[in-house]
Amino acid sequence: MNAPIRNHFLQIPGPTNSPHAVLQASARPTIDHRGSEFAEETMGLLADLKRIFGTTQPVVVYPCSGTGAWEAALVNVLSPGDHILAYETGHFSSLWRELAERLGLVVDYVPGDWRSGVDAERIFERLSRDRTQKVKAVTVVHNETSTGVTSDIPAVRSAIDAAGHSALLLVDTISSLGSIPYEHEGWKVDVTIAASQKGLMVPPGLGFNAVSAKALEASQHARLPRAYWSWRAILAANEDGFFPYTPATNLLMALRTALNLLEGEGMAAVYARHARYAAATRAAVEGWGLEVVCRNPKEYSHTLTGVVTPEQFHADLVRQRILQSFDMSLGAGLGRHAGKIFRIGHVGAMTDLTLAGALCGIEMGLGLSSVPIKRAGVTAALNYLEATLPVDI
Repeated sequence: MNAPIRNHFLQIPGPTNSPHAVLQASARPTIDHRGSEFAEETMGLLADLKRIFGTTQPVVVYPCSGTGAWEAALVNVLSPGDHILAYETGHFSSLWRELAERLGLVVDYVPGDWRSGVDAERIFERLSRDRTQKVKAVTVVHNETSTGVTSDIPAVRSAIDAAGHSALLLVDTISSLGSIPYEHEGWKVDVTIAASQKGLMVPPGLGFNAVSAKALEASQHARLPRAYWSWRAILAANEDGFFPYTPATNLLMALRTALNLLEGEGMAAVYARHARYAAATRAAVEGWGLEVVCRNPKEYSHTLTGVVTPEQFHADLVRQRILQSFDMSLGAGLGRHAGKIFRIGHVGAMTDLTLAGALCGIEMGLGLSSVPIKRAGVTAALNYLEATLPVDI
């Protein structure tokens, strides 16, 4: 038998689809990472990254995943035995906590329900009780990829300031940077963690730390072991457009092209596009008669939507049926949501037709899985997309 023509729908929350131009850039012949051409490219790239993060301060680039960028953020500003305050919003906040504990940090973990964002008032209460300023950092996930919930980072910053506390603010934007509005400097974040494979539309392999002046000062006194992750060595080499070790040269070429695409579209338009696709997806979920994971409409994510399946239906079996029938990948439920939800990614390189096709596949897959739904989801989403079609398309 002849193999069927494949047109895979990748609708997970990341890695996301990369535009053809980005993939083509990554396939360019590798250039000398000690040569003048590379240095010139790097200087321009680092300057443009600052605009994406919303900062005038340095952005450190690593050849790593988001997990590496988590570790880099911690080891550059903290010392063995330091206390940090972390807020539980889902699976990835839990993983970051575990990483911190393995590094020898003491974590005060504020419990959450995995369906809500950070309650800034609870941050204020914890820090107000810390009269000796034992807590050295607060860690928060901006957009929790396991749930589809976005937290209010300015409110967290305000809570820290209102408590009169000196703790650094470390924020994970791995599934929000380049797709949900974010201001590293304007929101007074000290370290912003990000990665290449979601809103930036680049294949996995680049991690980022955007760093405040306060964080740079803290790094001078931090005593956690660091060599590969050291900001100091990278920033020193970056002054001339280089890196202290072999960088991911072809991924940096891809990132150059991705930033050109984002800036060509305009970040306001990029953010509006993600918000529009998120709203259309939620319209579909409501039309099916199902429930989204996020409880508070003010915290709805613009990059993914978690969908709760009825108790008697295992979400992974629904995902498997959709994959087998329509060659489409959806995100699995993670941690305490395993088997109970599936996640629809609507981030990165997408169009109205891409989203419409994905929602059609989900509606058919739910029907084939005998999940009791109303057959109104796709219609609701299409009506929303038609009503909100930008006039300049």
